[in-house]
Amino acid sequence: MISEEDLSIYAAALARSGFFGPDSWYMNSAANVAYAARARDAGKLTLPVLFLHGAYDYTCETIDSSLAEPMRRDCADLTEVVVFSGHWMAQERPIEVNAALTKWLAVKVSDAWPTPDTLGSV
Repeated sequence: MISEEDLSIYAAALARSGFFGPDSWYMNSAANVAYAARARDAGKLTLPVLFLHGAYDYTCETIDSSLAEPMRRDCADLTEVVVFSGHWMAQERPIEVNAALTKWLAVKVSDAWPTPDTLGSV
């Protein structure tokens, strides 16, 4: 899934700093709920949003469960793409993840996407 070199980098970082930082998001739900209660437009998003589902992600299963329903309800311009990976999709399927990101950016955020006119002559 990941190279021995990458594994040693992740292991060294966690050995150095522990897992408290990476896990803090999940331990901060009361503050997250309070912050969300003050969100503009009740937290509804109108800008384009991309969500990548991991087909084999059993850590955060969003395809067959109702876990993604609030996102679908609150994102007016949502694009969902299934990547045939587990939870660590960027490491497991980097080409597919980058392809999904590139396609979405080119289609949904085309005004920010470089064109021959904006690139100038080579």
